[in-house]
Amino acid sequence: MNAAASSEAVAVLRYARRVWAVGAAHGMRGKLSALHELLWERFQAGDRLVYLGNYMGLGPDVIGTIDELVAFRTGILCRAGMEPEDIVFLRGAQEEMWRKLLQIQFAPAPLDVFEWMMGRGVEATLAAYGGTRTDGVGRCRGGPLALTRWTNGLREAMRRHPGHEDVMISLRQAAMTEGRELLFTHAGVDPTRGLDAQGDVFWWGSSRFAALSEPYEGFRTVVAGFRADHPGIDAAGYSTVLDGGCGFGGTLVAACFDLDGRMADRIEV
Repeated sequence: MNAAASSEAVAVLRYARRVWAVGAAHGMRGKLSALHELLWERFQAGDRLVYLGNYMGLGPDVIGTIDELVAFRTGILCRAGMEPEDIVFLRGAQEEMWRKLLQIQFAPAPLDVFEWMMGRGVEATLAAYGGTRTDGVGRCRGGPLALTRWTNGLREAMRRHPGHEDVMISLRQAAMTEGRELLFTHAGVDPTRGLDAQGDVFWWGSSRFAALSEPYEGFRTVVAGFRADHPGIDAAGYSTVLDGGCGFGGTLVAACFDLDGRMADRIEV
């Protein structure tokens, strides 16, 4: 096993018979709750669960969406044989931007960075934790001290919601089954790079992923939960994308994979 697979950046799913993967929810609590109702009935002994990122951003209920993740995780962990490491939350682009926003006082051009993120869905997350775009612009213009006070306030607002900071702290870059049959990512991989050299590709993606025509580092399939064109459930070659456009007027999708890389079940709401 390479260094990336053995590090905390890549979660290892042990003793899995099947793995469920859930695509980007984008602050749509109603969709996630409806999917969870169906998943609860279909989840079997030996199943593992990976959320593929982008829980935040865009949608009207970021707080409720994270609450729903926390509650469902608690419920599933009550089932016989389940351990905390059997459920993994991956970092998506929205979570990466939120992390960067909370450190924006260190950016060389904070106002430019702030406006860039606002145009890509983070404004919904900012509003959920009590911030506004107008206030953010003012703080960026006010300098590092004003920004530090502001981001500290946003962190404190997040801490007031039980489990939210824990989710953010637990985020992984990717997840894999211990036998290296399945690899789960937010936005795919660049097949020209090793697993330990993907870096930002994990959340920003690579145009090379769609053309994955041979196994990547021996994995039978690489699963992603977000693609800009929102293709639904798109299984081609050695890659699978689970993105029905939730948050963009489309559906939230999940799929279950056996260790042969086959899709054993699917949910779309």
